[in-house]
Amino acid sequence: MGIISNGTTLLDAGAIDSGIASGAMVLLSTLTASNSATLDFTSGITSTYKEYMFKYINVHPSANNTSTFFGFQVDTGTNTNYAQTMTTTHFRGAHSEADNHATVQVGADRDQAEGTALQSLAYAVGGNADECISGTMSLFDPASSTFVKHFLSRANVYYEADITMDSFTAGYVNTTTALTRVRFKMTGGNIESGIIKMYGIV
Repeated sequence: MGIISNGTTLLDAGAIDSGIASGAMVLLSTLTASNSATLDFTSGITSTYKEYMFKYINVHPSANNTSTFFGFQVDTGTNTNYAQTMTTTHFRGAHSEADNHATVQVGADRDQAEGTALQSLAYAVGGNADECISGTMSLFDPASSTFVKHFLSRANVYYEADITMDSFTAGYVNTTTALTRVRFKMTGGNIESGIIKMYGIV
């Protein structure tokens, strides 16, 4: 069935008309960790897509402590400093296996005000054999030369104290220069295993 507006066919049997996005996901790249210090996407981020989505699946750290967090940073051109300025916000909900801990809280310790550090997407990711993080991050119009670059992330963590933690992070990279690189890493130890996929959203 087609979608018609004011007599103009916008979508019909998968065809796209009038520049309307269908929302299809195109897999561009997959990185697999093997005790990796970082997982870096250094190509494929261009003006082709207005949104890029990253899926991190069963990302498992080599370290097991409450100070370790999983995060990201970005860079421009061929730069490799990964220290772009961000303003961000973070909140989380948590519940324990023992049903003795339940909370929703603003993570003021995980946000930045014009900071250049690795941005936390989730913290205290457990390093025991069955513990990991999985989630999604969207980066909007990274090739824009007009606007700052917004991002949204939602991730679920198996916290090292047997707690599930639903983490929400959002913000913007405060530059009008095109972003070309995205780095993911742990603050303590390496990414022992897991995969991260990058999709372009049509």
